This record gives sequence, structure tokens and C-alpha cells, in this order.
Amino acid sequence: MLAGEEMLIVKNWMLVIVGVVLLLVGLVWTLQGLDVIKGSAMSGAKLWLAIGVLLGIGGLFAINSGVRRLRTSSR
Repeated sequence: MLAGEEMLIVKNWMLVIVGVVLLLVGLVWTLQGLDVIKGSAMSGAKLWLAIGVLLGIGGLFAINSGVRRLRTSSR
């Protein structure tokens, strides 16, 4: 069983990992919305451009939050 401090570190790393996944998915959806990546029903659809940008921004916020928490917990 993980102690309190170790559990916080694991949660913060999970936040960073989820943020990276959100950022990557957001990037793919943005590129599909811009019709850079072709071959999907999502290609060229402005809806997926908007969703991808918002998802990418959410991923950046999650990464930033996780990294900031990791820095403060290591002090």
C-alpha cells in the first residue's frame, strides 16, 4: 500500500500522462479537422477542428497542473 506522499506523486504523474494523451488526441483531431490527415469522416469537418483544439488545450492544462504539483511535492 502506498503512503500519503507516494499516492500524491502517483496521482500527479497520472495527471501528466492523461494530459499527454489528451494533447496527442487533440492534435490528431485538429489535423483531421484541418484536412491534413485524410481518409476519415472527420477529415475536413470544422467540428473536429474545434474539439481537437479544446482537447489539446485541456491536455496542456493537465500537463501543467501535474508538473507543478510534482515540483511542489518534491521540495
